[in-house]
Amino acid sequence: DDVVGVEAAGALKNIMAIATGISDGLGLGMNARAALLTRGMAEMVRYGVAIGARPETFMGLAGVGDLVLTCTGDLSRNRAVGLRLARGEPLDVILAGLGHVAEGVACCRAVRDSARRAGVELPITEAVSAVLFDGNAPRDAVAALLAREPRVETFRAAQP
Repeated sequence: DDVVGVEAAGALKNIMAIATGISDGLGLGMNARAALLTRGMAEMVRYGVAIGARPETFMGLAGVGDLVLTCTGDLSRNRAVGLRLARGEPLDVILAGLGHVAEGVACCRAVRDSARRAGVELPITEAVSAVLFDGNAPRDAVAALLAREPRVETFRAAQP
């Protein structure tokens, strides 16, 4: 019954899948994937709460369940976009040859802009946006994320 939370989770998990595809495509390993899923979930909750979602929605199938599947599944279109970006393929070529819609591409711009207006920090979304729309190299986006100061890993830290 949390429509805002389900919609936010559905949009952001696709962005996180692109990020995970980039990480996997760069060969960064399972620890990097785990970090992306963990920090991605924090981003999802932080954004969701800021737009009126209930945080517990993100702990169910619409949140963590769909996040894990979309970020790790071999059939994930959004993860496939990230894998191909990591190989250096241009976004327009990827999208033209995909044969399906990769919702995370359009969602990334919309969520990024919405979060900026709301004053919500979404570093993974910003990094994916920089790769998709600003021509940043995937390795540079990863380096920018890794250069961030460590933060407390609690739910409270995920609040706006």
